[in-house]
Amino acid sequence: MTDTTATAPSRARGRPREFDIETALDKAVTVFCERGFHATSIVDLTDAMELASGSVYKAFKDKQSVFLAAFDRLLATRNEVLRRFAEADGTARDRVHQVLMFYADVSSGAMGKRGCMLTGSAMALGTFDADVAQRVTAGLRMVETLLVQLIRVGQKDGSISKRVDCDATARLMLCTVHGMRVIGKTGRQRAQMRQTADIAMKLLD
Repeated sequence: MTDTTATAPSRARGRPREFDIETALDKAVTVFCERGFHATSIVDLTDAMELASGSVYKAFKDKQSVFLAAFDRLLATRNEVLRRFAEADGTARDRVHQVLMFYADVSSGAMGKRGCMLTGSAMALGTFDADVAQRVTAGLRMVETLLVQLIRVGQKDGSISKRVDCDATARLMLCTVHGMRVIGKTGRQRAQMRQTADIAMKLLD
């Protein structure tokens, strides 16, 4: 297991302060989701991460470095969740449904209002920052590829119609789930988003 504990100097006493980088980055993700890159200040990050600014600069150098590290942490966490769905029991159709319901749930209520770092970055930074654009492309491609694979498996196990165009349908579902993430910022009920996911499942008939 990788040691994710970092040591950074405390400005108050000059003594080293230890912190768990993954925990700190999870808190940074929340801030970037809610405020976006440009509206987030180092003060916002230090407050959320519960670190002195010196600790942040020692571990990450600048706000851009924190953002990229938080983005990588977000993708790693999300990809692990999606992999578990892909490996779950049941038909491939059931697993596609689990993926859509996951996005429905995170796009509703308080979590929905918080927003999505990936979706927000695609709109605000994706065409201006090469490092972010690369991560956005990789993040979207992972979901689309997963859906393509599940649809193909579903056609083999009989749970998904063979008439379905795997690539086009996966692409439409990708647009649906990230559309839900955008709309979720306005505040939507879980039942509404789940209904949207259920309707999207009709694409597999």
